[in-house]
Amino acid sequence: MINSTPNIITVSQLNFYVKSILDGDPRLNYVFLCGEISNLTDHYRSGHIYLSLKDEKAVVRAVMFAGNARNLKFKPAEGMKVICRGRVTLYEPTGQYQYYIEDMQPDGLGALYQAYEQLKIKLQKKGLFDVSHKKPVPEFPKNIGVITSPTGAAIQDIRNILTRRYPSVNIVLCPVLVQGENSAPQLVNAVNLLNEYEVCDTIIIGRGGGSIEDLWAFNDEELAYAIYNSKIPVISAVGHETDFTICDFVSDLRAPTPSAAAELAVPDREELISYYDGQRQYLSSLIDMRLNDCRAVMQENVSKLLSLSPVNRLDRIYAETHVLLNKINTTINYKFENTMQDFKFSAEKIETLNPVSIMNRGYSVVTDENKKTVTSVKQVKSGDVLTINVTDGKIISRVIGE
Repeated sequence: MINSTPNIITVSQLNFYVKSILDGDPRLNYVFLCGEISNLTDHYRSGHIYLSLKDEKAVVRAVMFAGNARNLKFKPAEGMKVICRGRVTLYEPTGQYQYYIEDMQPDGLGALYQAYEQLKIKLQKKGLFDVSHKKPVPEFPKNIGVITSPTGAAIQDIRNILTRRYPSVNIVLCPVLVQGENSAPQLVNAVNLLNEYEVCDTIIIGRGGGSIEDLWAFNDEELAYAIYNSKIPVISAVGHETDFTICDFVSDLRAPTPSAAAELAVPDREELISYYDGQRQYLSSLIDMRLNDCRAVMQENVSKLLSLSPVNRLDRIYAETHVLLNKINTTINYKFENTMQDFKFSAEKIETLNPVSIMNRGYSVVTDENKKTVTSVKQVKSGDVLTINVTDGKIISRVIGE
C-alpha cells in the first residue's frame, strides 16, 4: 500500500535544499560570466557592491563583497560590459539565486588600463594636472633627491649622467620598491620624507621600463596627491618614452626615461663653460668698444674744453703779457742807458763847475761877517773881518787896507 500523505516542507527547508544543490554542483562554483552592469549600488560604508548582470534576453542578480571589491583595479559603472569569475548560489531569506562575484574585469579592455583611465579623468577634473600648478625646476640645483630602487639600472644611469654633467651636485638616494604590493606606500612616504626634511631642491622619481603591471605603483592616487602637494619640484621618469603614468601627468616635469630626467635636472658643465667663455669674450669686446667710444667722446670734449678753457685764455694772456713785459723791459733799459749817459755828462759838467773843485785848483771863497760872498773890494773896508773858505777849512782875516 502506497502512502499517499504528501511530504510537506517549509519554505526555509526548500530554500536550504535548493541552495545545497547549487552549492554542491562544482560547475556552479567556478563560473565565468559576461554581461552588462545594471542596477549598480555601491555601498561605500560596507564596501559591498550590488548589481545585476544582463544580456539581451535575461538578467541575474549579483553581489561582490568588500573583501573582493577592494582588489578591483577599476571602478564599475552602469552600462559597463564586464567578465566576472564567481559562483552561483541561493540567497535563502528571499529564495533568489545570485551570482557571487569574486573577480571582475572590463570586457574588451584590461582592468588596469580601465582603472588608469578612470583615475586620470578623476584627477584631471580636480586640477592635479593643471599647468598653473607646475613648479619650475631649479636651474642650478645643489642637492637632487632620487626616489627609485637602489639596485635597479635607473639609479646607475641617473648617477652617471649627473656626475658627468654637473659634478658639484649631491645625490640623495631614497631607496624604495618600485613594483609590487608595498611599492606605492613606499613611494608616497619617500616624497613626504624628502619634503619634511628639505634635504634637496629637486626630486627625481621613477624606474626603468616594464609592463603596466610593473609600473602600476606610479598610478597610485595617494602618490599623485603627494607629488601635487610637494613643495619641492618633482621630475617624473617612469619607464620608457612611450610609457605614461599618473605620476607623469601630476609631476612638475616629465622625462621620457630616467637618463633623460638626469639631463633635465642639471645643466651640462661643458656647455656652461663654453657659454660663459663666449659671454666673457662678448663682454670683453663690448667693454673695449664702449671704452673706445668713451675715449673718442672724451677727446672731443677735451678739445672743446681746451678751446673754451679759461686756463688756455690765461695762458695766452700770460704769453702776451710776457711779450709786453719784455718790450717794456727793453724800453726801460734803453731809456735807463740813455738817462745814465745824460746823467754822466751832466755830472761831469757839474763837476767842472763845483766850487770845491775850483778851490782844489787854488781858488777860495771869501765871505763877510754876514756870510755874504765878497766878490769885490768895494764890498769891504779896513777893519772888516772876513772868512776865507778853502778846501780843507776856513781862514779868519781882518782887512787892514784897501
